[in-house]
Amino acid sequence: MKATGIVRKIDELGRVVIPKEIRRIMRIHESDPLEIFTGNNGEVIFKKYSPLVQLGSIGALYAEVLHNTSGYVVAVCNTDRVVAVAGIPEKEILERRVSEAYNLVRHKNFSHSSINIDRLRPVEGIDMVAIVSAPIIAAGTVCGSICLLAENNAVSFAGNTEMKLIATAAAFLGLQMEG
Repeated sequence: MKATGIVRKIDELGRVVIPKEIRRIMRIHESDPLEIFTGNNGEVIFKKYSPLVQLGSIGALYAEVLHNTSGYVVAVCNTDRVVAVAGIPEKEILERRVSEAYNLVRHKNFSHSSINIDRLRPVEGIDMVAIVSAPIIAAGTVCGSICLLAENNAVSFAGNTEMKLIATAAAFLGLQMEG
């Protein structure tokens, strides 16, 4: 754990305010679910909760099938990180942060292709662009997204088939989280 030097008191209702700087750095937004853990040395640990991570291998299997069908690299992301990938070695992209620009687009329940968006890079530190993406929605809340990726210099555009594939994958994963 990393010390921040910030101390907060618990109010009469048992609430603690997470400082704005930490919320910004950790990308914690209003109504984001947090999971609470306790440590052996009296620690209380808050971690952003991701229902997509709870799906386990289902997201990875769907990404693999989608990659085999489309030929594109497929990334399944929660609100912060890539949680499943197919089409490139996992070590290159798994657990990398989702870019701020992609988060803004994704939170607007917006599907796109590179024809509409100027080569959006969804994953930090990776020179790949989203060809098409769709939000994963469970119980009316955007929990993540799934996207087809291509090299930045590739001339790839999503057609109707790719858009339908990615929309189907997003709907399926959303339903899996609800069930």
